[in-house]
Amino acid sequence: MEHYTIKDTLNSFKDKTENKLTSRTLVEKKAAAFEEDKKSAAPLNAFLEIYSDAPDNAQKCDEERETARTAGTLDELLTKKPLLGVPFAVKDNISVKGKTHTCGSHILEGYTAPYSATVIRRLVDAGAVPLGRCNQDEFAMGSSTEYSAYGPTRNPVNRDYVSGGSSGGSAAAVASGMVPFALGTETGGSVRLPASYCGVYGLKPTYGLLSRNGVTAFGSSLDQVGVFGSSPADIALPLSIMAGKDSYDDTSCDLPSGCEINPECPALNDEKFASLKIAVPRQFAQAEGLDAEVASIFEKVQSWFKERGASIELVDIPVLEASIASYYVIALSEAASNLSRFDGIRYGNRKDSGDGYEELFIKTRSEGFGAEVKRRIVIGNYVLSDQFSGTYYRRAMGVRARIQREITALYKSYSCILCPTSPTPAFKLGQKTEDPVAMYLSDMFTVFVNLSRTASINVPAGTTKNGLPVGIQFAGPMFSENRLLSTAQSWYCGHSGNERNGDVK
Repeated sequence: MEHYTIKDTLNSFKDKTENKLTSRTLVEKKAAAFEEDKKSAAPLNAFLEIYSDAPDNAQKCDEERETARTAGTLDELLTKKPLLGVPFAVKDNISVKGKTHTCGSHILEGYTAPYSATVIRRLVDAGAVPLGRCNQDEFAMGSSTEYSAYGPTRNPVNRDYVSGGSSGGSAAAVASGMVPFALGTETGGSVRLPASYCGVYGLKPTYGLLSRNGVTAFGSSLDQVGVFGSSPADIALPLSIMAGKDSYDDTSCDLPSGCEINPECPALNDEKFASLKIAVPRQFAQAEGLDAEVASIFEKVQSWFKERGASIELVDIPVLEASIASYYVIALSEAASNLSRFDGIRYGNRKDSGDGYEELFIKTRSEGFGAEVKRRIVIGNYVLSDQFSGTYYRRAMGVRARIQREITALYKSYSCILCPTSPTPAFKLGQKTEDPVAMYLSDMFTVFVNLSRTASINVPAGTTKNGLPVGIQFAGPMFSENRLLSTAQSWYCGHSGNERNGDVK
């Protein structure tokens, strides 16, 4: 399916010819494509559903646009609603009022969100149209979107391979051309990893920049809403609309003065680009398990930066070797705590045999949760048990604090960190589902960003000999989204025709 950007979409809506594109026409076209794909031998399964009211909501946008055009106030309207009529996709753990919200789990079957997440409200107020909810690993626990209760999402590039996770559905929706941008969530790489596997851009913002109100929690101190797009500009505009303090989320914050996000997302000029000082962690560049083709593409990316005048240095950050262990202790401990609320009483699926609360609790959770979620709950509760008195969790938090200090100190000398997003390209469906440790190691290059609460963006950097996308990430300090997006835009401008052919010129 043909890719389209937000800018292309908005320009098409402005067309005054008889056969101009309307928002309703676009939404209905995508809904028809979804229905047709469901009949195929290997459905993409990016969306779990297309919202039934999406065409009508799109129609309202068309009518609002035409009314303003007639009145001569269209420019004023588009200033207030810069995404008027543009469809977007929503990960299944982000609430949309009146819509099914399952987090990819049987335990939430039949649950309808009573309100919309803050990020959704801000996008809708800006004129965007929620097209549908996307598949994900159950409760965002996974790296391949194979742990969904509703089947795996396949990679649009090659449907024998995974799309990455846990936001694989959102990444596949953008990569397949269903939407120009989509929302996902990150706890340890769940936006950047599928962005890498599917060959799209994916941003993990600074912790707190986007409100988590209305987003089902996995690891509360790590979770963050992220954005997928076919270009950096397709991330910048929605991000600028969603960003900022929310009274419903005490962890949310405004951007500091001077760090505001430019929705136009200009590329860095030559002078600013040449002033970039980039760090490459030795622990990642020489990591055991780094695929040879990924390493080769990474070398080409470094050469591209050097050719344009940026400086690159190999740096030692030994604490990164403990990032995976620290991350999983913290994430699983917080997951066990957060998921305790799913008891079959307050909301979602309920399995009541009439034998009392304890049996209701056990039966509901035993039948409602999948194997991977159960595994993480058990490990998380073990770590937090009286036997250990939280010792492992406290140690992991100590490692995290050191990672934060060392990464913060590094950014005083360097503009950004450059490293692969994943040690390997996408793997085949079923290849790692029985090997959870191998699955966990997919996040080995991404979790340091979540632990340090900083920002990072995946850029499509090339493809393997088999045609599978490979992503490289540009990571920066807290509130560096504007510079990261502009750096990524510089890459995009130089490679927009070559992102999928493996050549770095």
